[in-house]
Amino acid sequence: MEYGNSSVVTTVLPQFVSDHVALEIKNLVVEYRDGVQAVKNISFSVPRQAVTAIIGPSGCGKSTALRALNRMNELMPGTRTTGEVLFHSKNIYDPNVDPVTVRRHIGMVFQKPNPFPKSIYENIAWAARIHGLTDNLDDLVESSLRQAALWDEVKDKLKKSALSLSGGQQQRLCIARSIALKPEIILMDEPTSALDPISTASIENLIHDLKQQYTIIIVTHNMQQAGRISEMTAFMLSGDLVEYAPTNRLFVSPEDERTERYITGRFG
Repeated sequence: MEYGNSSVVTTVLPQFVSDHVALEIKNLVVEYRDGVQAVKNISFSVPRQAVTAIIGPSGCGKSTALRALNRMNELMPGTRTTGEVLFHSKNIYDPNVDPVTVRRHIGMVFQKPNPFPKSIYENIAWAARIHGLTDNLDDLVESSLRQAALWDEVKDKLKKSALSLSGGQQQRLCIARSIALKPEIILMDEPTSALDPISTASIENLIHDLKQQYTIIIVTHNMQQAGRISEMTAFMLSGDLVEYAPTNRLFVSPEDERTERYITGRFG
């Protein structure tokens, strides 16, 4: 592959259209094998080289929606996805599109750090090798770790097990592993929920730096975090996209009463 009945409020700023759109989601529906719709006909545009946050109460469909953006839901038997996710104007759900290639260009960082039981070096190098990136592995490992703000902490122990790192370091290693595959978009599913406040601040600072080169979409249960790090925020409720707007507008003057009730803590 080459890349060049819901209440939906889709707000796309003029500067976020055309070449400034990284993903265009159209009428996305995700249904589980029991017939339950976890995501109900949502549509929105994701700006390039910015952070988009998806917020909402537990079980609202935000993680399922995130996983739909690189076809990760297909790894769950019986899950059915309809609609379009346009990446470089091509629908990633087109039958001719290879999902493995999609996941290389649209990477994923999970809630719990999941380093391979290998050395720090091999966590980066092995992931690169299986995707055919075999040139200058030493340089690739170093540059990936530098971009993840981890190089100075691990440069003298690259042969040690990745499992010996702290939780925050393991999560930055997983981000470095994703970066090594040279993606355009990085999806993050509550990447700091298992971390202490100091490690959380480190990841947030890293996200701020990474958006200079990558498009980042983050699911977070922490509304304060969404307010700190994102340019756009989507609020989901019961599988619906209730409101999507610039973060500073959504948190100050939401248009939907349900959004206002959620962000002020009256439910959720």
